[in-house]
Amino acid sequence: MPSSTTSRAGSGGLARTVLVTGPEGLLADRAVTDVLTKARNAAPEIEVTEVEAGRLDGGRLAEISGASLFSSTRAAVIRNLADLPADLNDQVLELAGVEVEDLVLVLVHGGGMKGKGLLDKLRKLKPVTVVDCPQLKAWELPKFVSAEVKQAGGTLEPEAGQFLIDAVGHDLRALAAAIRQLIADTEGRIGVDTIRRYFGGRAEVTSFAVADAVLAGRTGEAMEQLRWATSTGVAPVLVTSALASGLRGLGKLISAPGGLREGDLAREVGVPPWKLKSMRAQVRGWDAGGLATALRAVASADAAVKGAEGDAEYALERAVLAVSEARSRR
Repeated sequence: MPSSTTSRAGSGGLARTVLVTGPEGLLADRAVTDVLTKARNAAPEIEVTEVEAGRLDGGRLAEISGASLFSSTRAAVIRNLADLPADLNDQVLELAGVEVEDLVLVLVHGGGMKGKGLLDKLRKLKPVTVVDCPQLKAWELPKFVSAEVKQAGGTLEPEAGQFLIDAVGHDLRALAAAIRQLIADTEGRIGVDTIRRYFGGRAEVTSFAVADAVLAGRTGEAMEQLRWATSTGVAPVLVTSALASGLRGLGKLISAPGGLREGDLAREVGVPPWKLKSMRAQVRGWDAGGLATALRAVASADAAVKGAEGDAEYALERAVLAVSEARSRR
């Protein structure tokens, strides 16, 4: 879990400058979200700008941190601070070290050696609140899983937490996605048998996590899961298979006769009864035309990863985006 050191707060009780640092991307993203949520609660009209440090110049930095014509309060989130051009270091330090009325400044650094000089100087500034997001150790993961399940309103049977970690791996995004799926599909009670039945192995976990995320409209999460899958050696054909299976299942659900009992509907669709809940949530974003378009995109990607093209990873990313676009056309 992220840890923080407290310091002075800006106008309205908000932390004026927050430095989010560390290699754990999920925790860093949540820390940024937490800061922005508090800022919006304090000032609902706040104007938020998020930029990549590598794309900044002096003019753009002044623009995002200066007064706005549209809102009395601003929030500027600068991500990947390690990529900040060296000639902007002093400007960022000056901005972070002085009180700027009605500005919330969030600086995000991955914690590596690149840009460490700037990072160390920022840590020493009194107005800066530091939120550390370190990589979790293996022994910390069960606690993370338990906290995720509790926060989502579920319960975790004994030994299920470690079993989920063994099945999914140590990636926090994958674990969090798996927990959300299980909570949705099991009415909140997660046990070893359910994990084994639903996921059946690490490669399948990742492939179906990609499919479930994009079918539900969570494109960013789907891309994150896909990149993790490809980086850990999951066969591309498993991803296209999971996408095709998910789309066909939604097609069967859309075309199923009305009035069926839960068990009969599950048999008609070809899934366990506990899977219907998440499928009903997904299907709200789809119609027959969108499903047909998405299936064609997946079929094209399947041919690509089986040799029709040389870059399987690109073909999969293209398929995820195409499926997402087909859904949004509803």
